[in-house]
Amino acid sequence: MPRKLKAAVAQLGPIHLADGRPAVVKRLLALMREAHAAGARFVVFPELALTTFFPRYWMTDQNEIDRFFEREMPGPDTQPLFDLARELGLGFYLGYAELTQEKGELHRYNTSILVDADGRIVGRYRKIHLPGHSEHLPDAPFQHLEKRYFEVGNEGFKVWRAFDAVVGMCICNDRRWPETFRVMGLQGVEIVALGYNTPTENIHHPEPLHLRMFHHLLAIQANAYQNGTWVLAAAKAGKEDGFGLIGGSAIVAPTGEIAARTLGEDDEVVTATLDLDLGDYIKRTMFNFEKHRRIEHYRLITERTGAKVEV
Repeated sequence: MPRKLKAAVAQLGPIHLADGRPAVVKRLLALMREAHAAGARFVVFPELALTTFFPRYWMTDQNEIDRFFEREMPGPDTQPLFDLARELGLGFYLGYAELTQEKGELHRYNTSILVDADGRIVGRYRKIHLPGHSEHLPDAPFQHLEKRYFEVGNEGFKVWRAFDAVVGMCICNDRRWPETFRVMGLQGVEIVALGYNTPTENIHHPEPLHLRMFHHLLAIQANAYQNGTWVLAAAKAGKEDGFGLIGGSAIVAPTGEIAARTLGEDDEVVTATLDLDLGDYIKRTMFNFEKHRRIEHYRLITERTGAKVEV
């Protein structure tokens, strides 16, 4: 019996500093309804989907920083998302800034959750590959302070059974690291949900905009193919208070081909019917891990962090 899933990627246009959560949630609800009207059973929203991309701003007042974080999920502002999911029978992936207490201490993570069609949270991921810097760079056009405002995720790359598929999650910079997908690939992942906020400008080295988009698509297409998985990638796009974010939200097949892609930088939904068995032949042939992997030669991947020339 073929396994098919109609899925959607919901790109968000700019969210500005002045935009409150209720207004943002209203936009998310509209995108959910649009995805449902197109027949989707699962929709992926971007990273930090409830606020502007606040790591671009240098802040020293912890209360000011914490206003961008969610203390509970769902909370009063986000409960409507879960209610509508239950009403429509539509699951979703949502990225947000998480403020939580563990063992009596406060912790802050860049987090995503997987919500099923009954409105229940079935999975959580905390971003592991945090980009940017922690120090103030006053001469930069903007900051990228994820290393200052978030802790490295502490729950690894897990997968969950949802939508009759094996589903994993990652966030933004994670997509550039092959280890992200390989760890999930070794667990038989069939769908990777990915939200991202990628600036149009690299503050550390000048890059043309087309190269930013090329690297984004290269990463998700290559990793989809090399692990025989669908990738659903949702961007926050456009200029937030004048600071640009790339779009390029896409649904990528296990063959590495783009099945659907957004056209602009505003709120936009794209859909595709995922053949969940499409990656099986890749997993059986070219990337048959059990048959072809040689882990005795991969020790440096886990024993060494940085590159070191020894010859």
